[in-house]
Amino acid sequence: DEGIALAGLPLLILGVALLLQVMIALSGMRAVKILTWSSSPFDLTAALVHHTQLTPATFRCMRSVSALEVYGDPVSPSETQPSAWHAHPSIRKVVISLWGIVAAYVGWAALVMYIWDKSANMKLYSPALTPQTWSFIPSSQNYYSYGSIWYFMPDIGNQQWILALLNVAVVQGPLTFGLHCSELIVNVIRDEKQWRCATGRKGLRTATNPVKPIFTHPICLVLFVAKPFLRESFTPSFLHWHWMFGLSFSITNPASNGQLEGLGVGMLTAQIWNLCMAMFIFACFLTFVALRRPRGPQPAAYGHVQTLANLVDEWSPVMWWGHKEDGIPYCHAGTSDHPLPDVKMDCVYAGFCIGSLAPLS
Repeated sequence: DEGIALAGLPLLILGVALLLQVMIALSGMRAVKILTWSSSPFDLTAALVHHTQLTPATFRCMRSVSALEVYGDPVSPSETQPSAWHAHPSIRKVVISLWGIVAAYVGWAALVMYIWDKSANMKLYSPALTPQTWSFIPSSQNYYSYGSIWYFMPDIGNQQWILALLNVAVVQGPLTFGLHCSELIVNVIRDEKQWRCATGRKGLRTATNPVKPIFTHPICLVLFVAKPFLRESFTPSFLHWHWMFGLSFSITNPASNGQLEGLGVGMLTAQIWNLCMAMFIFACFLTFVALRRPRGPQPAAYGHVQTLANLVDEWSPVMWWGHKEDGIPYCHAGTSDHPLPDVKMDCVYAGFCIGSLAPLS
């Protein structure tokens, strides 16, 4: 008879993993002095400058983050700014890693098809995958068919759960890693969009609700939706809906009389290809975002605290950036608590003394 059974080892592993996360977080809090609990790069920069742990560099009022290694020579404003791809070496690594994950999943799909083609037993229970049998969500009639492969783990006690965990880690690990790393792209683009509000009518508000950007910035919303859509592993069949990885890779654990009867692992070819196409679209989107160059003369910072310290010479809850002072031979651009005129495109900017220390509210 069918029934429900609870396995203790997976719950124990989950509890240990959560305990390790708590221990790492607590040890990090004890190891350093917390200057601010805000996740905003503007609050962090202001705190670092206020506590003299970060010193604004002189003569860099028109230098973006991509010019950190360039000496602070005078420069004229530019119509466009460097992209995140050119500004952050880490962004390039993340984008390349995403495309590597797409290639790896394409190889996974090809490997499953190759194994199915070479296995007579698989062909006996799993007919060939054709355009007519291709589907997004496998139905109860074709869940074990159409080019899929299945294998079962022996009932050897707790060791089978360790084997199942390794199976999931090998297949799902790259996807989880890529989605977590993609947060770096999203965060720097979000920070840059917020910084560029300093030339807008309402100015830049440094104090923001950390939850609000998730629902107000389109790119944050895309990542917020993509994570569960692409990565969710297992969904009960009675919900009649799975997320994309859960459709591609399935672990079944039937129970009878309160006892588990072993674990079966299935890989469904059509759903793996669907996952590959979704990852391809996601990687294209993030690549486009990373390569897009902001327009306007305001130097790009992408949340880099040293660059923000160089560009912001007056800290206030609401800031505007623009032309501040004519000079001979160089002009100065910076921030103020009131709207500033646009910078002069035909002038050369260098700034002058180090900016004022940041007041903390």
